[in-house]
Formats: sequence, C-alpha cells, structure tokens
Amino acid sequence: MQQAEQTWMDVTGNEDSDTTSNYCTKDLGIFAMVSSEDLTTFAQATAVKVLSSHEYEAYFPSDWCIGAVPHGGFVTAVFLQAASTHFNTTLSSQNQPHTIALHLDFLKRTESGPAKFTVRDTKLGRQTSVIHISLTQAGREEVVGYLTNSNLRTEAGVTFKSNYALKPPPLPVDFSLIKQAKDENWAPIPEMPFASFRAATRKTQFFFPRQGQRPGNSADEWIRLQNSEKWTNASIGYVCDMWPMPVEAFLHEQNPYDVSTIEGGKDNKPARFWYPTLLLNLDVKKALPEEGVEWLFVRVEAKQIKNGRMDLEVVILDEGGELVALSHHVAFALDVSRNTAKRKAGSSKI
Repeated sequence: MQQAEQTWMDVTGNEDSDTTSNYCTKDLGIFAMVSSEDLTTFAQATAVKVLSSHEYEAYFPSDWCIGAVPHGGFVTAVFLQAASTHFNTTLSSQNQPHTIALHLDFLKRTESGPAKFTVRDTKLGRQTSVIHISLTQAGREEVVGYLTNSNLRTEAGVTFKSNYALKPPPLPVDFSLIKQAKDENWAPIPEMPFASFRAATRKTQFFFPRQGQRPGNSADEWIRLQNSEKWTNASIGYVCDMWPMPVEAFLHEQNPYDVSTIEGGKDNKPARFWYPTLLLNLDVKKALPEEGVEWLFVRVEAKQIKNGRMDLEVVILDEGGELVALSHHVAFALDVSRNTAKRKAGSSKI
C-alpha cells in the first residue's frame, strides 16, 4: 500500500481522513510544517501515522527540542504513542492498551523532522506482551526500546499497602489557590531557566516551592501543560523528563531553580551544558483517566554526579498523592556545543 493512501491516526487513535491541518500536511508520508511550530500542541506533536501493520511515522517539531535535538521525554512520549497505536490496531485482540514498563536506549542524536518507528512483536502473552521498537531518521537507527503492555483497568492479584512515602513529603498544595498564584507553598515560574536553549520547557507551566528547592541534588515541582491540555498515560514519558536539572544547582552560586533566583533575575547566564539521556526506564503504576488530569507532582533526585555522568530518579504523583509512575535515567552532562555540532555523514553519535 502506498503511503499516500494511509490514514492519519491522531493521539486518541481516531481516524481523520483530512490529512491536512493548520500545522502539518502530508506529502508522500512526510509531514511538513506549514505554520508556526510554536503552536503545536502535545497531541499534534506526538501523533503517529500508520504505514503498515508494524511501521509508524511521526514528525518531530522543532518547538519540542532542546537546542537542535528533540527533547528525550518528548521522544519517549512518541514511543508510547506508537505502542498505543500498535496495541489499538495490529494487536487489538490482546486487549492490553497500557504500557506498564519501558526501556529506551538513546544511540544517536535525533533531529526535528520525520521519524519512522518499526515494531517487532517480541512476546505476546495473556497478561502482558512485549514489543521492540526502533526509531530511525534518514536511515540512522537512533533510539531503540522494549515496551511491555498490559491492561491496568483489569489487573487482578495480591495487593498490599507498602506504606511507601516520599521523604520529606511534598509541601501541601491548594489547587484552587495555586491556579491564582496564591498558594502559600508553591509559586508559578514565568519561564524555566535557559528556556531560549531548552525550547521544549516552554510547553509546561511549572510551580516550584516558594522557599526554594531542597538540597541541590533534588527538586520538586507541580506541573501542568501551558495550553490546558491534560496529562494522560501517553504524556508520562514527557513528564518523567521535564524537571529542574540537579547539575545546575551546583554550577551556579545561587540555585537557578529557586523562586527567589528566578524572580530576582539573579542568574540569567546562558546554558553551559546539554544533558542527553543515555537510557531511560519507566514503570507505570496507574492508568490516568481517559480525559486526563490537569496536575502532576514530580520529584527528581540525583544520587551521584561524577565524570560527566549521572543517575536521575524520578517519582510522579497525582493530585491525590497516589503513585503514577517511577522513572530512572542515566544521562551525560556535555558541553552545549555537542548538541548543535554539525552532523557527520551517516553518524550522529552522542
């Protein structure tokens, strides 16, 4: 079947026979941006198109980039969307619509533009199924991963309260006041530090502790999307990679992610480092409502930052304090020039 005959699949899995929108148009399977990419929503940016039973195509807009490279959490979200589409079409008989575990290895730098996702059904089971997905651009294999799917709404089995809790606990929040920027513990951030380089951060509204972040290796936040879209399971990949970078707290005299620093404009130096993800693991604990949720809490913590490499542990909670997902990253801290360096023919290694 020719690509021009394919049907566009949006982020909800609905078919849309109108293959031209205000944001992208189909031309032999390539989605070319035709208006300001600043307007792309999460749903539009992460949408995938079915090419065949095991091949999908997406388009990475430049407004979801860090420098010249698509944000790793955004790329993870498109992986989740490709898996969701695959399990809602090719593997619909499995009745396993939810990704409960994901492991990605980032092999090479990605870039804005068309991207192809190729799926291999690795293990199809009654309770869980595992697929392998490879992301390629211009013939380069750039990210590979395994995703495990199940059905979070029909899961059954032994259940016990583990009494797990974040320590220290998140500061109390009043959602009726935080929306008005009047919450006593949480303050809105007009813009994340270094946003001119980290454009993808502009898609999210951040609320940080008014009295400052905890010790430099950790940070807390409440977040929601800027355009009133809601967080869903498809967006958890983005959420698990969108937070204050612990390294920055040690690089500057004052933590650039403290509210007092941001409001006072005390540290407006340009970004010095790029933090490419080497690998990312995601463990999804809960199916968010189909209509999504407005708010999610995120805590990130680094246990060691050494020789330009670091671990990052991420905990995501919903408005009720219930565990939504856990994530673990291994990342580098590289000079920002590595992000924008010219790509060599046939190679774009991190």
